[in-house]
Amino acid sequence: MFLRRLLKNKMGLIGAGVILANILVALLAPYIATHDPLKIDITNQGALPSEENLFGTDEYGRDIFSRVIYGTRISLYISVLSVLVAATLGIILGSTAGYYGGWADNLIMRVVDAIMSFPAILLAIGIMAVLGGHIYNVVLALGFVYIPWFARVVRGSVLSIKEKEYIEASLAMGGNDLTVLFRHILPNCMAPVIVQATAALAYAILAESALSFLGLGAPPPAPSWGNILSDARNFMLDNALMTIFPGVAITLAVLGFNLLGDALRDLLDPRLK
Repeated sequence: MFLRRLLKNKMGLIGAGVILANILVALLAPYIATHDPLKIDITNQGALPSEENLFGTDEYGRDIFSRVIYGTRISLYISVLSVLVAATLGIILGSTAGYYGGWADNLIMRVVDAIMSFPAILLAIGIMAVLGGHIYNVVLALGFVYIPWFARVVRGSVLSIKEKEYIEASLAMGGNDLTVLFRHILPNCMAPVIVQATAALAYAILAESALSFLGLGAPPPAPSWGNILSDARNFMLDNALMTIFPGVAITLAVLGFNLLGDALRDLLDPRLK
């Protein structure tokens, strides 16, 4: 039933198609790229798009098409890992706060509120300034920033579900807290978590690109959509195409996750079934 409803949702299908295309590009990057993305050619600096260089070249003569293709790998890799970190820790914290309540709930949620009081990108920049520029540091920074998103969603779902009759019946039959949480409560919290994850992936791509643009993301010369834009910003007046192609790549990836997230929100909402 879910698949049939998804196939009828045109926007959701478009979003899923864009995401699948990005995944395939990331996996098949060595076969799609026409040049080595790190190869410098000082005799071909700032070239316009041509048959040899489909998107032109940057100020070091590197092929922009190949760098955008390989940038898909880094952007998706960092975004997916950071959301996995945030979702895992957020589910643990949110389920603990919602299920046990009391001082545990107050302590966890006050920490969550403190994290959310900082603008996400500024907090990520601060963490990166302390940890230094590295791919895994970006994952940790973004994962930490998005923990409150999942913690609040899971806590709200747990607070609602733990009052159901079947939870009371499971406890009355001798079920312990871990059994009740992992077998009965958390599986019923997954719908809002999945929707939240798609939104977080879109924001993580934007945040990773912003950090790379500022020089705090993937360290050069590794190609990332953000640092490709950063390299091209000084040449916008002479060759605006250098900024358009990575910008379009970011836009399409974010649009794909947003469209799929909106579709999943409608499909997984029991009030709309």
